[in-house]
Amino acid sequence: MRIGTITNLAYVATVLLTMLAGLSFILSAHSALLERRAVEQHLALGELVDELDIGAEKRTDDIRLYFMRGAEDELAAFYVDEKDERGFEAAAQRARTLGATEDEIAVLTRIVSEAEALDRIERTAIADYRDGRQEAARQAVFGPAHEAAHKDLLGSVDEVQQMMTARSGEALSRAKARSDLFDIIAKSMLALTALVFLGVLYFVLKRRIATPIVAMTGIINRLAKQDFDVEVPQVARRDEIGEMTAAIAVFRANGLERERLAAELRRDQRIKDFILQMMHRLQACQTQDEIADVVALFMPQTFPGMAGSLYTHDEGHRSLVPRSSWNGPETTPAAFPAEQCWALRRGRPHLSDSNDHDVACPHLEETQRPALCVPLTALGETVGLLHLEAAELDRLEEARLYLELIAENLGLAIANLQLRERLTGMAIRDPLSGLLNRRSLDEAINRIAKAPAPHACLMLDIDHFKRFNDEFGHDAGDAVIRHVADILHSALPEAGEVFRFGGEEFTILLDGVGEAEALRLGETLCAQIAAAPLSDHGRFLGTVTVSVGVAAAPQEGPVATLLARADTALLAAKTAGRNRAVAVSSLRGFRPGAAAG
Repeated sequence: MRIGTITNLAYVATVLLTMLAGLSFILSAHSALLERRAVEQHLALGELVDELDIGAEKRTDDIRLYFMRGAEDELAAFYVDEKDERGFEAAAQRARTLGATEDEIAVLTRIVSEAEALDRIERTAIADYRDGRQEAARQAVFGPAHEAAHKDLLGSVDEVQQMMTARSGEALSRAKARSDLFDIIAKSMLALTALVFLGVLYFVLKRRIATPIVAMTGIINRLAKQDFDVEVPQVARRDEIGEMTAAIAVFRANGLERERLAAELRRDQRIKDFILQMMHRLQACQTQDEIADVVALFMPQTFPGMAGSLYTHDEGHRSLVPRSSWNGPETTPAAFPAEQCWALRRGRPHLSDSNDHDVACPHLEETQRPALCVPLTALGETVGLLHLEAAELDRLEEARLYLELIAENLGLAIANLQLRERLTGMAIRDPLSGLLNRRSLDEAINRIAKAPAPHACLMLDIDHFKRFNDEFGHDAGDAVIRHVADILHSALPEAGEVFRFGGEEFTILLDGVGEAEALRLGETLCAQIAAAPLSDHGRFLGTVTVSVGVAAAPQEGPVATLLARADTALLAAKTAGRNRAVAVSSLRGFRPGAAAG
């Protein structure tokens, strides 16, 4: 039988017995109340009779003392007691409310009559005493008539006392017997209820519930401590204990699954945290080398058992070169063409492994570990490659979604950096010559004005530049500017910067160089440019020459006038015949004049 059925039957029996016990207790309490009322009535009647008895005795004593002593206070006490004695009629009425019988009321009525008769004798005696007939008054009070009346009154009081005592005693005995009976019944019902309850405790709770639960306490405690390795025994019972055991087994299975899911969730959260940190660092990178360092730092933390490399395009955009690697990948070629990677060909991730599940990328050579290539794309262009290796193929497949997310953000970071570099180059460089522009020159002048080191400035102007535009067209003029710019850039020392000042004029700033060394560089540039003939689209444009003006600071003058003094020297060089370099310090009393363009 199921525990629930047994428990319900025991519950019904217990409820019935409890109700009977409760009813018995209610009846017992009611009987006790009746008993208490009987006791109270018995006591009240006794007090009433005692009052009558005491009142009758004391009144007679007071009047006799008065006649014996003649004290007025004794007479006053008599009148007080007489007043109380006149309350016999009220006492009789109160006895009715206390449940006195007709016989008792008749005796009380007789007491009232006898008290009045005694009162008349005593009042007559008091009148005689006050009229001077003291002896007659004493004979009346101490005489046989008074004694007989007083004796009759006391006899009636004793009679009513015996009657009331007997009646209230019988009522009290009956109430007590009834109260005791119901009390015994109530206690018996309570004892029977306790026996039923103890039987349920022993047969149901102990044998069918407590013992199996105690046996499984250790299992439950271990499960509560998340120890899901404990084994749950198989129970063949078809009652609630069997169902509970089956539920515990299900709980253990769910706990194992929940623990596995929690571990995966923690691992996923850890991966997401590292990816988020890496994305934040990537957004703050200023160069591609910094991006490579960030990837090499966070990838081993994000995927500890995975090796890999980051590739980006070289300057010519012809090959992919490694920027960084981590955890020692088996294959890290110095450079390889984009055509050797299936991921770059297809524009989507490509998985290669030794089981020939798919074609392997040629750049992987003889690797034995599964490898995943993820292209880095942004704005429709491929900017690099993320290469991953793992000991097991499942590791790559499980992390593939995260790796593609990283590759997407990494491609955007590299593309944004390259775009920023292009925009920065467009802002600071001349689009025709590729040299730094006039804005960059102004910033450089402001920068070197704060440095104490010596500086030199060369102002260059292409001689007779207008001739090239007039004879060959503006395209030829642009070719002349590019030609001169290439020579200036290739001949420039490491400590120098070259700018296109405007039109056919160029400016070179040298750090840590004096005027003499700058003059020698100017003469070298004049010679190199004049020695390099120029042709454009099959047309020979002739020889190109330049004039150079040289100035230095701060020995020869402040930095603020460096460009102006170099420009003055340039005008002097053009005036002197062009195709030469002139230092401003060599000009004594030179006054700038007109010079042909």
